[in-house]
Amino acid sequence: MKPSFPSTGSERFETPAETQAWGEQLGQALEPGDVVILDGPLGAGKTTLTQGIARGMQVKGRVTSPTFVIAREHRSLIGGPELVHVDAYRLLDSGVDPSGALDSLDLDTDLLDAVVIAEWGGGLVEQIADEYLFISLDRTTAFEADPESEARIVSWERRAGVSTQ
Repeated sequence: MKPSFPSTGSERFETPAETQAWGEQLGQALEPGDVVILDGPLGAGKTTLTQGIARGMQVKGRVTSPTFVIAREHRSLIGGPELVHVDAYRLLDSGVDPSGALDSLDLDTDLLDAVVIAEWGGGLVEQIADEYLFISLDRTTAFEADPESEARIVSWERRAGVSTQ
């Protein structure tokens, strides 16, 4: 990740559009080999954030949840890294050894040349990287204060991985 993007922080976004705009800034800072783990309950905005990241990376294709296909690859429109968007929950649930789960997807993209965004990636994806960006999306806090709120609190930090590659 480019050093211009803060390695830790927390922001409150009132709308999905604000979440996407922040994701776009993050996408512009990501580099080949970067791994991002998105954590949060259903509906927290993981795919919404990934849509913004994809816009910042200028990749091809509509970004939707990878739940039913496990992983989607998005090619760069500008010669940058590919975006590999993974539903790691499905990988963990597949019975495949976690250390080989991403390799078992038979992706066309070499993960070292791509940016990997993994929804529900904790416990799996950090094994493919020496370091990764962990992003937590919290909608519960805002919803409990105001059930009409679409706000989410996004917190992030760089963490050391346990790469076995």
